[in-house]
Amino acid sequence: MEPHSSSELVFADQWNVADLRTFIARARAAEDGAVRLQAAGSVLAAYICILRPRILGEATPTVLGLRTMPLNAPAQVDATVALASVSDRLARMADDDVVLQVPPTTVTESWAGVLPPRAGWVSHGDLDASVVETAARNGIREVAETVPNNPGALIVNSARGAIWGRSIEGLPVEVPAGAAFGAFALGFLAKSERPAIFTNGRWTRISTSRGHVLSRIPTLL
Repeated sequence: MEPHSSSELVFADQWNVADLRTFIARARAAEDGAVRLQAAGSVLAAYICILRPRILGEATPTVLGLRTMPLNAPAQVDATVALASVSDRLARMADDDVVLQVPPTTVTESWAGVLPPRAGWVSHGDLDASVVETAARNGIREVAETVPNNPGALIVNSARGAIWGRSIEGLPVEVPAGAAFGAFALGFLAKSERPAIFTNGRWTRISTSRGHVLSRIPTLL
């Protein structure tokens, strides 16, 4: 079968469309930016950015969320588009509609140009989901307590870097607290499931059946 038109994505069923709708909504609530849609065959990979350094030398890690979904027709798509534009198209789809029109207008995002590798990941076991959730909740509370009312961008960036860039205690590898925030904010954690940890070079991945959070701590000069 020839690849489907790059202007649309045909999902396996309406439940996968609902999954994408939830993923996009949660991503917009955390960071209303862009999503990179990649399809090469019968699987869609959707990447979003939860955290990233805003200025050179900042300690905030790059934290990406990834969801993969099956397609009912092979496609060749690689586009970075605004989350808002995808959300608008999903909102206009009928309950039983499985065809998403890819927004024609693309955007430029620095994080989308350097995605983590697909292969070569090394497993480091798993951990209790409560460890990740606790790190996320503690960070959210600390950010709220640290950042004053009407702060300047420099103060916000510094606080975010200090809090989300530090490592989660008690893990076998270095995982920034920002990765915990990503997993929590995107709804990837479940008390009945133990997240798995992987590394690949400078990248770290926390994976559950609900999705993946990929993080990379910046190299500070």
